[in-house]
Amino acid sequence: MGSAAGNPRATTPGQQLRALFYVLPPGESSFHTLEEVPDYVEKSIPFFIAFIVLEFAVSWVQKHKLSGRINDGISSLSLGILSRLPDVLFRSVDLISYIYVWNNYRLFELPWDSPWTWYLTFLGVDFAYYWFHRISHEVNILWAAHQVHHSSEDYNLFTALRQSVLQKYTSWMFNLPMALFIPPSVFAVHLQFNLLYQFWIHTEVITNIGPLEWILNTPSHHRVHHGRNPYCIDKNYGGTLIIWDRIFGTFEAEDAKVVYGLTHPVNSFEPILLQLRPLAHIWNTFWATPGFCNKLSVLFKGPGWGPGKPRLGLPEEIPVVTGKEVPFNPRVPAYLNCYAVVHFAVIMELYIDLLATVTVLSQGTILLRICFIILSLTSFGFLMENRPKAGILEIIRCSVFLGVYKLGYLRNQLTLLDCAYEVLFSFCIAFWGIQVMKRITSSKDKHV
Repeated sequence: MGSAAGNPRATTPGQQLRALFYVLPPGESSFHTLEEVPDYVEKSIPFFIAFIVLEFAVSWVQKHKLSGRINDGISSLSLGILSRLPDVLFRSVDLISYIYVWNNYRLFELPWDSPWTWYLTFLGVDFAYYWFHRISHEVNILWAAHQVHHSSEDYNLFTALRQSVLQKYTSWMFNLPMALFIPPSVFAVHLQFNLLYQFWIHTEVITNIGPLEWILNTPSHHRVHHGRNPYCIDKNYGGTLIIWDRIFGTFEAEDAKVVYGLTHPVNSFEPILLQLRPLAHIWNTFWATPGFCNKLSVLFKGPGWGPGKPRLGLPEEIPVVTGKEVPFNPRVPAYLNCYAVVHFAVIMELYIDLLATVTVLSQGTILLRICFIILSLTSFGFLMENRPKAGILEIIRCSVFLGVYKLGYLRNQLTLLDCAYEVLFSFCIAFWGIQVMKRITSSKDKHV
């Protein structure tokens, strides 16, 4: 809901849990004003963590292996945090645009407390999501934003949190027809529920849920959507319901083992690069393609399009999947994985504190914290790829942390951690300083 949500109504843990599965009925999730609507997404963070831990445990019992990798998991969480940072400063563009249309152009007003309004909005939001999602795969400039969610070569609950920071700036227009008659408070609830429902379907530990597979989007259906196998491409766009795919001919049942990720992997864990590289590719392709109409086609036809090809490209050009594909996984020392996990936990604590205190902080403090979080997420990406400049970036990051922490611009919820943070980050500056000096000395010896 963002920082402008006002004073939302409190929810119980039981209600929050049921919201994750879209089983919070109209009587418990209907609100008169937008300000009363809870921030269900923010309040779900503890459940996200609990279910990720549960998934790891179940995967270990079922397959005797963990459901994901540390580097990919940190990358997914980093992209999730990055995608939510603009909402810390501003109410989401979905709500801004919706409220504008509602205030100025609504045709009539459905009752906010009617179950019929609730169920109509449920269908409307999911129908709009289907078409937005489908077009995001079929229009290259929109795919450049959405591909971030598909860039993981793992498929687990971490992947559900892997979101684009740019996608929300195009999705809003698909919801506007509902603003002609559905109150914003009802829309805001379903906008969140539709997003939350899609969290639990990003898993391999649930195979099939029986007859509900005909109606609901399930882990099996969504695994197909995330596959890069030729039979998986551009299939199963539904959010909560799979009926739209069955109606419009985009449904595909899970068959051969799904290999996850992009047909042309990005091979990076750095969040800013993952967000922007596809746009850079479109920019270069746009200027390299001759002809004005062809240039427009680069933007508005499918990512597989080229001159002389059909709108969505040629199916035979989709890379063949052998099942022996090896995910991008740079080798790093074990201590580096532990280091990244510890420091990411610190950033998570700072991020949660930012969400909890944003209404009492100055804009300058908020911007400073956001900049530090982005710096940290970028540095973690460098570490997970074992880049040569990762040590220098960590020295800068840890030094910035100590400076702004001492000045009071960063804080944690447990004052007992103050001393521990000072010792930890001071030690890290010394450690990376030694590592950088070793690398410089080693480089000089090689050139002697």
